[in-house]
Order: sequence, then structure tokens, then C-alpha cells
Amino acid sequence: MEYVQERVATLHDFGDARPAAPTDEVAVVVPVTEREHASLAAERVFSELERAALARVVVPLRAHESDVGTVARWLDGFDLPLELLWCNAPGVREVLAEAGLNGPAGKGRDVWLALGVAARHEYVVVHDADATTYTADHVRRLAFPLTRGFDFVKGYYARVENRRLYGRLFRLFYAPLLRALDARHDDPIVDYLGAFRYALAGEFAVTGELAARLRSPPDWGLEVGTLGDAFDAAGFAGSAQVDLGVHEHDHRAVSGSEGLTGMCDRVADALFRVLTDHGVAPDYERLRAAYRESAAALVEQYAADAAFNGLTYDRAREREQCRAYESAIGPPGDDDRLPAWRDADLSPDRLRAAARESLADATDDAGAATDQRHD
Repeated sequence: MEYVQERVATLHDFGDARPAAPTDEVAVVVPVTEREHASLAAERVFSELERAALARVVVPLRAHESDVGTVARWLDGFDLPLELLWCNAPGVREVLAEAGLNGPAGKGRDVWLALGVAARHEYVVVHDADATTYTADHVRRLAFPLTRGFDFVKGYYARVENRRLYGRLFRLFYAPLLRALDARHDDPIVDYLGAFRYALAGEFAVTGELAARLRSPPDWGLEVGTLGDAFDAAGFAGSAQVDLGVHEHDHRAVSGSEGLTGMCDRVADALFRVLTDHGVAPDYERLRAAYRESAAALVEQYAADAAFNGLTYDRAREREQCRAYESAIGPPGDDDRLPAWRDADLSPDRLRAAARESLADATDDAGAATDQRHD
């Protein structure tokens, strides 16, 4: 049985972990896109949340105007204290533009918008809607350490499906890169970024106070950017990670802007931005060479682990992915992080009102179009 502690407190599931947590003080943020809505995984997630007796469920939705009414009706079918926040609504874009914040849309911006609403609650839990193995216990596990004096909590879990190892971006890019960095930079921020068993997991929990201090990258750099702010606000002593078992998720292709290589570029940018903030200046050419060496060693370790468990493992394909990810190692681009809500010249209530008005307009227009078709 594994019970090793890391630099951050590590809370394991030794067989039947069901910790008590005040879910009536928890706001859960579940980002959704039109692609994910009504999927089997999303149906399961929201059905399970009905069992958790939550204070609030905030759903930041990114969807085309023609689809938003369909998603809203689907969400209305769940018995939840749910607030739908249409993130790319015309009114929301106008309010963001007035504040100089109407930059690129993405998961990070969606979650940031929802955090503005959720941060008024005592505790905030954030997770995706794509896990077919999700249970309401995940909320309790993530929230439990917050009641024990921790301010930031990260989930970790195994990604094993169809007799294969997944979690490829973390296994083949983030983990070997942090090993390479750790060998060359004796710095607390490097130690902190490497202390989490699944640093790229979308599942985390924070106090409401910390939620208002997060500066989110607008895209796939959200998870790493959050770690940087958590290091400053909570540090090792105020951070924990919890065992969420085995997850089965939707999978992405490797290539393309929405595939793993595109995600890798944004993760790397966020990672090197965090390091720059904390005075760590890698030699990128040498770091790429060190990454190649570290990745090659890890591929052999994964191969041994897969063989031990009777899993299928394709060394050549894994090495090919490592080569594709290597090009992401380089200086960060312009800092496009959104401001902490406590520092933003923007009211969450104004955004909520704009989102609701746009949603009402869109659903009214959709209803009128339906009536015309029936006529």
C-alpha cells in the first residue's frame, strides 16, 4: 500500500476514503463548451453533483449563440442551485472590452469569469465535466483539506484506460521537464511545481479568499498559472493534494491547435512565465537537451510500469510525442494573464447581469425562430 508524503501534504485513498466536508459552503465551478454538453460524461458529472447538497454550481459556458439555448435547457433539467454564465455572450464581451480584458477566449478565461462569482463563497472547487468515472465524493475530497487549514488543494489520479497509459502531456512533457529543471535550478518554485503528482489535473479547490487572488492565463495554461499563484499565497505548508482514484476522460489528438501539441505550447508558456516571475532564468538550449535526456529515461520507466501491469505500450510513439513537445521549450511570450478579481476594475455582478441579459435575448430569439418554422 502506498502512503508516501510529498513536499505538500498528500491525502491518500486507502480503500474507502469518504471524508466529511461542508458542501453547503462550497461553490463548484464546472466549465462546459457546446462540444461537451449532454455527453455521457457531462450527464454523469451533473447527476452526481445533485447528490452533494452544494451552495452553488457555477457553469461557465462557451458556446455559439445558436446553441446556448439548447445547453441552458439541458442544464435546467438538473436539480441544482445552478448559475449559467455565458462567457462569450455579446454583453459579456462588451463589459470585458470596456475594462480592456476582451482578449483571447479559452478555458482559463471561462474559469476566471466563474471565479468572480464563486469567490463570495467560503470554499471553491473547480473540475471539468469530462470524467466518466466522476462521483460526488470528489467534491468532498477536494474540499476536506480546506477545512483543515489548507488554502489550496490539487487532485491527482491515475489515467489508465483500454489497457493503456494516458495523461500524455503530463507524463511526456511536464514531468520530464520538471526533472530537467530541478537538476539545474535549486529554487523553491521549481520544487513546488514538481511536488504535485498530477500538476495538469483540472481538479483543484481553494478558499474563497484565494480564488479572488488567482491570475488566470486565458487558455490551457490555467493549471500551471494557478500553481504559481498558489505558491505565493499558500506555499508548501498551505497546499495539499488528494487522491481521486482512477479517472477515465475524453482524449485529444496529438496534433493541431486544440490537440496536445497546441496545449503544450500554452502550458509551457505559463510554466516559464511562473519561473520568470520568481527569478528563475533557464538556459533554454541546454534545457531542451536536458529534457530530451529526462524524457528518454521516463519513457523506459513507463515501459517497465506498463509491462508490470500487462498494459500495451508503444515506445516509438511516446518518443515521437516527446520530440513534438520539445519545440515548446522557450521564453514565455507576452503576459496575457487576467487580473486577480480583488484587483480587477470590474464587478462580477455586472458580468452576471450582462450574461443573463444576453442569454435571455438568445433564448427569446431561438424561440421566435422555432415558432416561425412551426408557422
